[in-house]
Amino acid sequence: MEQTKITVDATIAAHISKVWEYYTQPEHITKWNFATSDWQCPKAENDLKPGGKYSARMEAKDGSFGFDFEAIYDEVIDQKKLTYTMGDGRQATTDFENLEGTTKVTTTFDAENTNEVEMQRAGWQAILNNFKKYAETN
Repeated sequence: MEQTKITVDATIAAHISKVWEYYTQPEHITKWNFATSDWQCPKAENDLKPGGKYSARMEAKDGSFGFDFEAIYDEVIDQKKLTYTMGDGRQATTDFENLEGTTKVTTTFDAENTNEVEMQRAGWQAILNNFKKYAETN
């Protein structure tokens, strides 16, 4: 069966070096890695190298629900590209494109079979939009 791919993107008004740092450093990840303001990311770890592990705890602020997101990096190209495989075998690639003072971040990922494709796209886009807001205002 052909794997459905979903793409989300955002153009951030910040230099690529800052965008890369804010996207990959745990002390920043915990401040933006959630889709809505009633969620949080209290913990993140990132071993930024091929074979390295990324993990983030995502949970509702009221404690009603939470999960751990984990992935292993397949490819890491500094300030250009991240490719990883999630715990369930799906893959995702995030590209960072330097656009003269702004940076376009594009993530393409394999859809999972539980939730509607549009719901998955909306969720990942909301997180990326939250990242954009954080990177531009800090």
